[in-house]
Amino acid sequence: MEKFRQTLRVRKERAILVGAILGHARASDDLAELTALAESAGAIVVDKFQQKIRTINPVTYIGKGKAALLTQRVHRFKADVVIFDNDLSPRQIHELEDIIAVKVLDRSELILDIFATRAKTLQAKLQVELAQLEYTYPRLTRMWSHLDAVAGAGGATAAGTVGGIGTRGPGEQQLEIDRRLVSKRITDLKHELTRIDNRRIREIDARKGLFKICIVGYTNAGKSTLLNALTDAGALVEDRLFATLDTRTRKWTLTRGAETLLSDTVGFIKNLPHQLVASFKATLEEAINADLLLHVVDASNADALGQIDSVNAVLEEIGCGENPILILLNKVDAIRKISELEVIQTLYPEALCISARTGLGLEQLKQAVLAKYKGGELLLRVNTPQSNGKVLSFLRACGTVLNEEYCDGSILIEATLGQNQLPHLRRLRPEAIEILPS
Repeated sequence: MEKFRQTLRVRKERAILVGAILGHARASDDLAELTALAESAGAIVVDKFQQKIRTINPVTYIGKGKAALLTQRVHRFKADVVIFDNDLSPRQIHELEDIIAVKVLDRSELILDIFATRAKTLQAKLQVELAQLEYTYPRLTRMWSHLDAVAGAGGATAAGTVGGIGTRGPGEQQLEIDRRLVSKRITDLKHELTRIDNRRIREIDARKGLFKICIVGYTNAGKSTLLNALTDAGALVEDRLFATLDTRTRKWTLTRGAETLLSDTVGFIKNLPHQLVASFKATLEEAINADLLLHVVDASNADALGQIDSVNAVLEEIGCGENPILILLNKVDAIRKISELEVIQTLYPEALCISARTGLGLEQLKQAVLAKYKGGELLLRVNTPQSNGKVLSFLRACGTVLNEEYCDGSILIEATLGQNQLPHLRRLRPEAIEILPS
């Protein structure tokens, strides 16, 4: 087994994709998403192999007969790796590699590999390493050269110095040494990420009083393109899955006096490994604390509705399923069948049609967000000393001043203001605020 699994990487390798369909489930995408994932990782897809199975074989997942058939295809297409669109157990991977005689990866390992190649910042690298160790460790026992490649930053740490003089206790099994060292590395990573997380939480707390908006969505739905279109952020835009992993936050001015913070997040995908969701939860802290979520959907994708469900599932898992949300049907300029768009609009009538690439619908989006920002307009009568000029300045900047009366050192102001801005006005301490019937 060791000779096939020196690394999880699949770059430049010839790959056969396998989808095992359980029971009466229907294969609707011909492994399209797994193909995109494999190609994003740099593999060359040479064959696809889908099979319906009645039950999951505890030894080989697909059964030994189908595994033998798969072996023939590996020889025919000279494949280097077989990638399953399913999650396999360590035993199943071990048995399949013995039968097929090439490296076998499952869906989660492939996604972890892609994340590892995309991680640029220290936090992203630590998060990916932690997810890899927690998920793949049972598959990597007794294969330290492979684990060194996975652990990345751990290669120069205590976890990376394996097998040196004095590292083995009397009678201690190699597997026990492996487990102890990996456990220590996982603990170290969690401590380091906790330190980074605490700093990020302090940064988010410092933004209190500002309206926070977070862009979420399926990977490659156009989130970074939208961030660039709204804020000139200069974020990396590529037509590939998980092009960026790091959160970016930029100031977005909706109108005079209405400034917000707009953040982009890592893309979601169906069956995203739980370890990745857990380790990236700090990165997704922006979404958890957002006042409004912009859910970007690739409306030109045939599985747009399934992608919406996948994103909603992750939002529920990280604890922000109840946050206010605005669905944006992006890439409407690329839709070939209007009927498909009409189906989505029927299910989500409040959704907005946009094209982040061409700018279509972005002004309508800005007005919709501005309405959320204001939270409904109030008609106010505000009494404040003339010496407290901040009150009048705030009402002019964030609302609409209808009338001003100056008398005895005070100003009586009638103005309209968004309901969400009322707490900010109260913090400026005018003498009195009266909400008038509109």
